[in-house]
Amino acid sequence: MKMEDFLEFMGKVRVFDLTQRLSIHTPPWPSYMPLGIQYFKRIAGAHMGQGANGQIITTSNHVGTHMDGEIHFHACGRTIGDVPLEEWIGPGVVVDISKEVGDYDLYTPEMITKQVEVKKGDILIINTGYHRYSWDQEGSDEIRYFVKHPGPGPDFHKWVIDMKIKWIGVDCGSADHPMNTIIRNWHPARFAEAEAKMKAEYGKSWDQLFPQDEYYQVMHIKLFPKKIVHAENLAGEIGKLKTTRCWIGCFPLRGIELESAMCRIVAFLPPK
Repeated sequence: MKMEDFLEFMGKVRVFDLTQRLSIHTPPWPSYMPLGIQYFKRIAGAHMGQGANGQIITTSNHVGTHMDGEIHFHACGRTIGDVPLEEWIGPGVVVDISKEVGDYDLYTPEMITKQVEVKKGDILIINTGYHRYSWDQEGSDEIRYFVKHPGPGPDFHKWVIDMKIKWIGVDCGSADHPMNTIIRNWHPARFAEAEAKMKAEYGKSWDQLFPQDEYYQVMHIKLFPKKIVHAENLAGEIGKLKTTRCWIGCFPLRGIELESAMCRIVAFLPPK
């Protein structure tokens, strides 16, 4: 393709922003430091001339749309800034399973592959529908968003490894099921609800279905050493994409010391 043709084509490419809006009101993952923004100078506060607005930001790396880096759970892993840019971008799929999952539900590889072909090395974005409960939506529900969202079933992480998925994105609080995180202990009443649902649907207790020595933070602990990381709290225009193959890019800060980083995530589709 000639350069002129390429530039003309790219000028017509459709771009979808999959990023959650960021504010001091954006809740971090439970127990993490929220975003703080403070002006240290203002336009009118300059000496001998017009000034400029300047701000100081204090935050954890787990507020809004962010990429969990390898060293977030794996001390021998790479920092965000040590990952080459080409690992953050590439072909992949956005899969809408929102009509199939609800509070505490489990999603499976079959829910995804029956809708779209997933190729080895793809980026995988999962739309559970729970972005509709994020902080800036009319149906905002922080407990539902962080504590009740669906999560992967027992075999999901094994399928991700077999498929050599480049990275995963989810539109909820965590790529792990909340009841396979410390949230289980922080919300015992919600854990009782989740366990009752598992017993009704699978005939097993939570620990029978997910032995904690194997499944506690499994999407973090088992996958990060294999260089398979994930982004959490996706939102924006994710609902417009429905289920589709596309080109996906994640653009975190190139922080050499960063264990994770807030980021912008976009999907690209060809012109109509």
